[in-house]
Amino acid sequence: MILPLFDDYLLFLKTNKYSAETIYNYERDLTTFINFLSSSPETDFNKISKKTIDQYKAYLVSHDRQTPIKNEEGVELSAQSINRMLSAIRSFLKYLVDRDEPVPIPPEAIKLVKTEKKHPRVAELEELTRLIESPQALEKDPLIGLRNRAIFEVLFSTGMRISELVRLNKADIDKTGRVFIMGKGKKERFVYLTPRALNILERYLVTRNDNFEALFIPYSGPNINDKNKRLSTNYIQAKIKKYREKLKINVPVSAHSLRHGFATYLAEEGASPAAIQILLGHESLDTTTRYVHASDRFAEETHRKFHPLKNRKSLS
Repeated sequence: MILPLFDDYLLFLKTNKYSAETIYNYERDLTTFINFLSSSPETDFNKISKKTIDQYKAYLVSHDRQTPIKNEEGVELSAQSINRMLSAIRSFLKYLVDRDEPVPIPPEAIKLVKTEKKHPRVAELEELTRLIESPQALEKDPLIGLRNRAIFEVLFSTGMRISELVRLNKADIDKTGRVFIMGKGKKERFVYLTPRALNILERYLVTRNDNFEALFIPYSGPNINDKNKRLSTNYIQAKIKKYREKLKINVPVSAHSLRHGFATYLAEEGASPAAIQILLGHESLDTTTRYVHASDRFAEETHRKFHPLKNRKSLS
């Protein structure tokens, strides 16, 4: 079976300037839902109910789940992944409503599952610095080492998302280190390089003897002469994991950890949450506060500084 207006929905996403990665994710997650409906007695989309959605939630945590992703069968999905898949259905139903098409259940009838609230773990600044500087020591090819060092410096200096970094062009950065970002939902903002990051980036660009527009490019592969070539997010994440293991950094570190650390350490230095919100490109300040309150050190210093009895001695 196929969902009604499925291809029209994907075209709608494309014409509304959703990123290729976002469109792929929606298509993949809705295909998982199609697989579920095709394997259940209620194969008619127009007959689905709240009970169907509950059954789908059970399907997502089962070993019988079929997804478009290779080797994913049998892998337990996190609550966040399940909610992403449910949100894809919500989005599709909202599209049908906007088109005055009939829907079997309203979008708001799809309730997300509860997620475990984990205490965020932020790597110490010294460990993040070791990671950022490690490519030049760990890579045999000095060009790759310098390029990867520049990638990490840019990520931590700006707090940008890894998806934003791989889309950067050389023309997006001016001589002062101001970087133009096209973020989620095609929302524009500026972020800023530290002098240290700008210096490393300039050293990397000096080694580039090409007219490719992408800021970060692969040095090998089948499309080596393709002017549209770019590094992938998977490559960068894999390198971070490899460096972290070689450095024996115990706290999980990823590209998102560099963004997390950027926000947390700015907050520890007294930066305004509103300013951090702008730099991160968050729509809601609530999203930003999850970062700026993540550090135990920040919480401890706040307690010591502002507790009303901090200077009052005991009378006994």
